[in-house]
Amino acid sequence: MFRGHDGAGPPTPVAASTPPSSLSPAWTASGTPAWEVTPAPGRTPASDVTPAPGRTPAPDVTPALAWEPAQAAGQAWETASGSGPDQAAAAPLAPAKADGRAAGDLLDNLGGWEPAATPVGVFRLVPVILERDLALISSWMNDPAVAAFWELAGHDSVTAAHLRAQLDGDGRSIPCLGVLDDKPMSYFEIYQADLDPLARHYPARPHDTGIHLLIGGVVDRGRGIGSVLLRAVSDLVLDNRPRCTRVLAEPDMCNTPSVSAFLTSGFRYCAELDLPDKRAALMVRDRALRNLL
Repeated sequence: MFRGHDGAGPPTPVAASTPPSSLSPAWTASGTPAWEVTPAPGRTPASDVTPAPGRTPAPDVTPALAWEPAQAAGQAWETASGSGPDQAAAAPLAPAKADGRAAGDLLDNLGGWEPAATPVGVFRLVPVILERDLALISSWMNDPAVAAFWELAGHDSVTAAHLRAQLDGDGRSIPCLGVLDDKPMSYFEIYQADLDPLARHYPARPHDTGIHLLIGGVVDRGRGIGSVLLRAVSDLVLDNRPRCTRVLAEPDMCNTPSVSAFLTSGFRYCAELDLPDKRAALMVRDRALRNLL
């Protein structure tokens, strides 16, 4: 799963035609600002999103899972049975397995991992449910700064295909929303790197675990939040996958802010990789060094 940008910092322009890095908020059909989105790393199928206008949950989604974009800044997810911060607080997000798949068979039950306390708030990974989350992720993917790296812009079906390839697979890659203090603000792909095409390009070890990251909102970029989340997520991987000795990432070598974010979060630069779609920096966080870097 190769990704062009890990979204941990502001994207580095790749050519004169690269879209501007400033992102305007996505808008709902009613004209209200919806969740913002951030750039995402490399590629398999397609993924990154902002809420699509007029989007309604599929009929088979139960009210408790029919989360919708907040209608005002500062609000978290809403449920179909109510809206606003009070209702969102009363119905905390549960690890999602409503897509009928045993989330995390190859990734040690990722959907059941506990939240992590971070300097910027309580963070957790929530496995994607397509009917619930497609509009948001697709809106992120259509942000010009995100699209320049993820290449998933266009109709929601583009992002849906990218997500389905993982959701309908064998569990070696799990797309997740990154939820900070009950607000979905980032997109992650956690994948078993030794079972991925990436393993053809480096000396893989059993249970190597890879991370792709996208920060959704402009307000969350350039403030070091990406580094905090990368450390939190790699800690979650090491805490919940006892057989995993290394967490990996492969940001584009040209994306200096992203590489810097990984270095700041305890990863070390290991090698340069010639991948099919980019020249990548292989970043590694070792279990044996996690308390030293």
